[in-house]
Amino acid sequence: MKHVPNVLSIARIAVTPLLLYLLLQNTLTTSVWALVLFVLGAISDYYDGQLARKYGVGTSFGKYLDPLADKVLVLGTFIALIFIIPEQVPIWAIALIALRDISVTGLRSWARRTGADLRTSNTAKFKTTVQLTWLIMMLTFIAAAQIPGQFGEVFIGFLAASFMYWLLVLVTMITVGTGLHYFSEYNKREDGSGA
Repeated sequence: MKHVPNVLSIARIAVTPLLLYLLLQNTLTTSVWALVLFVLGAISDYYDGQLARKYGVGTSFGKYLDPLADKVLVLGTFIALIFIIPEQVPIWAIALIALRDISVTGLRSWARRTGADLRTSNTAKFKTTVQLTWLIMMLTFIAAAQIPGQFGEVFIGFLAASFMYWLLVLVTMITVGTGLHYFSEYNKREDGSGA
């Protein structure tokens, strides 16, 4: 049981290239399989942390690996969507999400070197849930839009509608906000330690 959480994180990283390849093929079969792999990746994200806490097998490597696996899965999928539906997934939004993740990863590394421990906040967990939900919705719409006939046409309409764009804008704002929260919390700790 000690290694299961890390194995789940590594599996999430390993399966991401296959998921992205399938997604970029943009057929009904490959889109459904990409959706299935993404959902399994999202489930593994939940369970690796739960198992580590339940059995007390969390490691410093695991604390680094789990968020890295999340970023690979989520950012990889966001970037693939830029090529599939660029009108709904603007580059500026994904750039902001990526910049937030890179900045927070850098802050975590710096904090570890200075002896601080930046734990995953509840707002960051909420951010991950929001991102995963949006991505699952979008992947579902993409797969359903490939179904021939009127059913598929309904979902083509969902893909063309602007509400997914505006939901992504909200997701981006939440993502950036949680990044700013990490920097604010770190500054408070630094100010407190220097007092």
